[in-house]
Amino acid sequence: QVQLVESGGGSVQAGGSLTLSCRFSGYPYMDTCMGWFRQAPGLERDGVAIINSDASGGMTDYAGSVKGRFTISRDKAGNSLLLQMNSLKVEATAVYFCAAPERRTYCSRGGWGPRSFGYWGQGAQVTVSS
Repeated sequence: QVQLVESGGGSVQAGGSLTLSCRFSGYPYMDTCMGWFRQAPGLERDGVAIINSDASGGMTDYAGSVKGRFTISRDKAGNSLLLQMNSLKVEATAVYFCAAPERRTYCSRGGWGPRSFGYWGQGAQVTVSS
């Protein structure tokens, strides 16, 4: 059974930092594109960042609103997906989800979205206060 479990969410003041982690278990395709998404109350789920596998070049891509402040990466063991979030803004308040596709997938720059992913974590709340 595939499980994605996020951790590291919490509350922080604007300008602060948080690091989210997503631990994978039972997932057979660690060498694939993976991503982070977020959903604020009343809004659709939006893409935050993706990272392709090292074998395919490890390309990363970010939503314009987080570029330069967020960094997506994999841990050295390759079992977890990370999202380092710096200079957080109030509008970053949302539930953050990690996601993985149902088959090996390459994510092209600007060409990925929620429909590219079939496995999702339960979400981690991030609250940024002013």
